[in-house]
Order: sequence, then structure tokens, then C-alpha cells
Amino acid sequence: MTGPIVARPPAPSVTSTAFTAVFVATLAASVAVRLWLARRQVAHVAAHRDAVPAAFAARIGIAAHRKAADYTAAKQRLAMLHTAADALLLLAMTTGGGLAAIVAWTETVPAAPLWRDVLMFVAAGVVYGVVGLPFSWYHTFRIEERFGFNRMTPKLWLADLAKGLAVAAVLGLPLLVLVLWLMRAAGPLWWLWAWGAWMAFQLLVLVLYPTVIAPLFNKFTPMGESAARARVEALLARCGFRSAGLFVMDGSKRSGHGNAYFTGFGRAKRIVFFDTLLDRLAPDEVEAVLAHELGHYRLRHVAKRVAWSAALSLAVLALLAWLAREPWFYTGLGIPASMLPVALARPGVALELFLLALPVFTFVLEPLSAQYSRRHEFEADAFATRHASAAALVQALVKLYEDNAATLTPDQLHSAFYDSHPPAALRVARIEALAGSPPLAMPA
Repeated sequence: MTGPIVARPPAPSVTSTAFTAVFVATLAASVAVRLWLARRQVAHVAAHRDAVPAAFAARIGIAAHRKAADYTAAKQRLAMLHTAADALLLLAMTTGGGLAAIVAWTETVPAAPLWRDVLMFVAAGVVYGVVGLPFSWYHTFRIEERFGFNRMTPKLWLADLAKGLAVAAVLGLPLLVLVLWLMRAAGPLWWLWAWGAWMAFQLLVLVLYPTVIAPLFNKFTPMGESAARARVEALLARCGFRSAGLFVMDGSKRSGHGNAYFTGFGRAKRIVFFDTLLDRLAPDEVEAVLAHELGHYRLRHVAKRVAWSAALSLAVLALLAWLAREPWFYTGLGIPASMLPVALARPGVALELFLLALPVFTFVLEPLSAQYSRRHEFEADAFATRHASAAALVQALVKLYEDNAATLTPDQLHSAFYDSHPPAALRVARIEALAGSPPLAMPA
């Protein structure tokens, strides 16, 4: 079966005007909540700026604590501006007729409908990129620079941008073309085929990322012989974990932040440490941090997230398949009724509108996702305390909080809504309770 999506007559109870009202109201509510939470976060960290929490007072000085508060506030203020700009751009692209104008322009291009849809996606991407770039630049060269984290040069920043666009084009455009073709040619169940393509794409990225994509941006060198490597290898042996190698990434080339992570899939799994992290942590602390990351794998957190992502993407594509046949979906999001024949004949229009509007309605799910992630962090911490030193894990976390200027006093509601990791005080208390250790008391 080939041809455009076949539209259904609009349901009597659903009108484009009503859908527009729901969309705008939901967007306004989500923006209001985001701005309110951001203001709460700024006010809360400012109110606690001059007093280090008791659990950290022996390790983190007042200057570092104030730096974390100011850094948090600066990022939140930029995020507030970005939120407002994104909302205005979304309105301009939908109800304001921006996407309709792009569709009308691509209709004049002498190409097949599929390639007109591809051009439409590229044009919309350029619009969003132009709006987003100043925020990215300001975050890197103003906020990160001000607080001593940025080590990027404008040349490197532009090079990363170019490489990112190239990777997106090489990997993303073939997927886009395939999905658009399936929407036209695979019949009413096109969304099942598209789901299969999406899952295959995710698997491909997992395989390619460690050895093909990541090296485009950073240098990875085998971890040299050291006390830290010896402890890491002993930990892996105790846990029966195999990897494709231990690597050090030149994170200091771009930032002063530190981290460690697993990457890859199956036998291609790699363990990567930022050089900044190895420079800062003692060998037993490196071991404890890795034990936490290893816990995510051993407790199948990655597999669970992939499974949830697969189920959610399947439901989302089924929803798109239904909406793509409903005229009110197009007209409610800024496509004029006179352009409906064109929009219904070009599945890419439905896909683009759907991708623009979906985050507005899934905003309410963010706290659930954050809570699920925090639960996994607690579980990984518990795993780490069984396979490494709980005291070393606490010391490592405190150093990372200090070095990364992570606030120790987040607003409770803001944290519950957004944070993928538990608040510092709660996390440290949980680890100490698991280990039966006394409260943290390390010399400054």
C-alpha cells in the first residue's frame, strides 16, 4: 500500500479551536510552573548561601558553598530566559504559522514530497538552532567561564558544533528518510515499522558511540598503571564484570567538571574516567565511584530504561498514527484549512507538528522520570557500599559536589521535579546509614 495518509472526518466533539485552546493553555501552564520552580530554586539557594549545611561543614568551606549558590542561580536565570524564548518560538512555529510558512515554501521546491518533508525538517532545525545557539554560547563563555569551569576556545566550540551537525546529518537524516518513507508506504501499521527502525537506530548508536562518535570530540587513552587502576581491576574481578578496556578521556580540554561512566553495548562496554576526576580523587575514591556506576549495570538500570523507552516510543508512535489522520490536529497547530490537502499528503508535516507539541503535554511526566532516576541512584549507591568503601564513596561525592559547584541546598520542590540525582545531604545520609558509619567529619 502506498500513498498519503487518509484523513478521517473530524470528530464532532473535537474542534481545532478547542485543541488550540488546550495546547496554548497547557503551554502557558508548563511555562508558568517552570519559571515558578526556577525562582524558588534561586531564592532557596540564596537564602542558604551563607551557611554550609552541618553535614558538610568540616569539608566544604564557605567560599566554595557561596560559589555553588551563585553558579546555581546563574544557570537558573539563563534557563528562565531560555524557557521563555522556547515558548515564544513554539507559538511562532505552530499557532503563529511559522511551520505553515515553511511547508508552503517547500511546496515550491521541485522535488518529490518526501524530500520536501526532509527539507522542511532541516529548515525548522535551522530556526531552532539559530535561537538556541546564543544560549549555548552564553552558558559556555559567560557562566562556565565566570565560575572557572570553561576551557573551551571559540574555535573548539565551533568545531564541536560542526562535528555535532555532521554526526546528526550522517545518522539522523537516513533515519528521518526511512520513517517518512514508512509513513507513506507501509500502510496503516506504519508506526510499528517505524518503531522497529527507531529501536534499531538506538542500538546502532550504542554500538557506534564508544569507538566512532565519542572519539570525534575527545581523546581516549588507555588508563595507565597506577594504584587507582589496580583497585579498579580488583573491583571488576570481584563483581565478575568484563569490559573492553579502561580509558581516560581528556575532559579537561573543554571543562573543569569531572565524571566517570560506562559506554557501549555487550562486549564493547568501555569504562571511561575524565582526567579531571582522576586528578582529584584518591584511588579508593575512584574505586567507589566506579562501584556506583557498576551498580547501574549489575542492577539492570540501563536495560530497564531501554525497556521503558521502547514501550513509551511505541505508545507515542501509535498516538501519532491516530493524530496524523485528524484534520483538527493540523489546523489546531497553525496549518490553515486551505493547506490541509497538502499537509495530509505529506506525512512529515504531522511528524514535525507532533514533535513540536509533544513536550508540552509530557511536561507533567518529568517528576516521575526524575523520581525513577533518583531511585536508581540510591540503589547504585547501596551496591557500591557492598563492593567498595562507603566512606570513600562519601568522600568522593563531597569532592565532586565541591569541584562541580553543585548546590548542597536545593529547593525541595525543584529537586523533586527535575533532579535525576538525590540531594547531596539525603544521599550522603543514606550511604552512611547503609554502612553504619558515623556522620561525615573530614578535616578541611
